Amino acid sequence: MRGLKIAAVSVLATGALYGCSPKAEQQGPGAPPVTVATPLQQKVVDWDEFTGRFEAVEAVEVRARVGGYVQAVHFRDGQMVQKGQLLFTLDPRPAQAALAQAQAQVAQMQSQLTLARANLARSETLLASQAVSKAEYDANKAAVDAAQANLAAANAATRTAQLNLEYTRITAPTSGRVSDRRVDPGNLVAGGSSAGDVLTTIISGGPIHFVFDGSEAVLLKYLREGASNQGATVRIRLQDESSFGHTGRLDFSDNAVNTASGVIRLRAIVPNGDGFLRPGMFGRAQVAGASSYDALLVPDSAIGTDQARRTVAVVAADGSVTNKEVQLGPIVQGLRVVKSGLAPTDRVIIAGLQRAAQPGSKVTAKDGRIAPVAEKPAVVPVTQAAPASSASFANSLSTGD
Repeated sequence: MRGLKIAAVSVLATGALYGCSPKAEQQGPGAPPVTVATPLQQKVVDWDEFTGRFEAVEAVEVRARVGGYVQAVHFRDGQMVQKGQLLFTLDPRPAQAALAQAQAQVAQMQSQLTLARANLARSETLLASQAVSKAEYDANKAAVDAAQANLAAANAATRTAQLNLEYTRITAPTSGRVSDRRVDPGNLVAGGSSAGDVLTTIISGGPIHFVFDGSEAVLLKYLREGASNQGATVRIRLQDESSFGHTGRLDFSDNAVNTASGVIRLRAIVPNGDGFLRPGMFGRAQVAGASSYDALLVPDSAIGTDQARRTVAVVAADGSVTNKEVQLGPIVQGLRVVKSGLAPTDRVIIAGLQRAAQPGSKVTAKDGRIAPVAEKPAVVPVTQAAPASSASFANSLSTGD
């Protein structure tokens, strides 16, 4: 028994010695490693985003100028047509008969004028010898004037009949893509007014308009930047596109803000040489701001949240961590624009942020570098939501606040 007690005391003593060894003291907590980098500095341009639709530069409803029966259709549905190209012909026989009647009326009025002039010439001869009265001479002179007026009216009726005959040939009023025919040969159509039957429609080819609404706040922003932003670059993407691949120029802004909705109508002109863009298509547009400006960019993962505040963790020269409150802008090329609260020389934690538990704690900083996700263009485009107004139009791109 005495031997067992000695062995137990020996084991306890050995354990105590191991617990107090210098190696165990070296395993205490140290400064956690993090990666830091200064903010990326480059020029950016603000882009306001809108939603809108494409509209044809010219859109024409083709109607007949005279009524009649459709005799023939001279185009294929959906084909491109040129201005003046024959589209429909109406039965010309009623117009031909009306023209012949008007021409006969002209001949009759011409005959009456010839007779009236002969009577006036005789009256002038007899009046000199006082063989006729002055009243009879005046009556013959008035008859000549009336015959001349009747002849002019007959000539006008002839020109009208000639036009009506020409209108039986319905031609394209503009160049572009024609829709399908709305009437087939043999149908009777009304014409001569805006209430006449629509035979087909034509939309112009080439450039196309993109029309959208901007808030009053957007208008004020552009005006305070020194111009109404006429000629600004506009980039557009369609519903199934992930990038803004269609480029145009802002060419029109309306002359007044709509008092009911609080928006102003804006329009861009977009090249469309291949005819891919069609009127009625929905799209999202980005309108470039007036000028570029210098900005600081950091990874979005470097942004922390302290209740309603946005913060960035900055490491000082002695390794201590400080949180700086910042105001954020939009994301460009995968990086977040910091509008204020950060200095170009600040060393921002871009990796290992979760290890810097508390402000004032020490970290071991390793230098890194902030680089854009995509290749840097000459002027970096920035997308941000257009300022809101009382109107409910779509300027919905989030700034990530």
